[in-house]
Amino acid sequence: MRETREELKELQVLLDASLSVSTSHLRSIISTERTLTAEQLTGVLTGMCTLALSTVTAKGEPRISGVDGHFLHGKWHFGTARKAAKARHLAARPAVSAAHMRGEDLGVFTHGTVEILNPFGGEPAEDWPDLLAYFKDFYGGDFFDWDNEVVYYRLHPHWMTAYAPDVAKVTARVNES
Repeated sequence: MRETREELKELQVLLDASLSVSTSHLRSIISTERTLTAEQLTGVLTGMCTLALSTVTAKGEPRISGVDGHFLHGKWHFGTARKAAKARHLAARPAVSAAHMRGEDLGVFTHGTVEILNPFGGEPAEDWPDLLAYFKDFYGGDFFDWDNEVVYYRLHPHWMTAYAPDVAKVTARVNES
């Protein structure tokens, strides 16, 4: 877990607020007994988590693709090739939805906007050096041409919820590791 106490508090506020404004149908499925706290969620979302990422084309058509998601400091981070269609979509329309699912045990659903962390020829995010060190450690320093080949994003969520029908089962796996 890489989150500070403040980041955990912010994430918990987001999770609580998101659930409180959700439809009654969603709240009938994702009750307080079937969701995770911010601390539990950050304990479960470690390493690489495959995300289904939804972007929008210039014609307003949805597109979904898979990305390697890393949940760091209470937010999703992911990358793609600079020449990928999703990179063009995100440059023009930074609104996204992302889902991470582990069978029927866990579903994490997020809506928000992305920030480019390492814009080509531009000023990187302040924490990019630390994030880059994390990604190089995870993937290997020579896995990509990190300056030219890949672009990384941080998803700033305005809505996020987590579904776990058996919270004890999901969190027990973390404690076993």
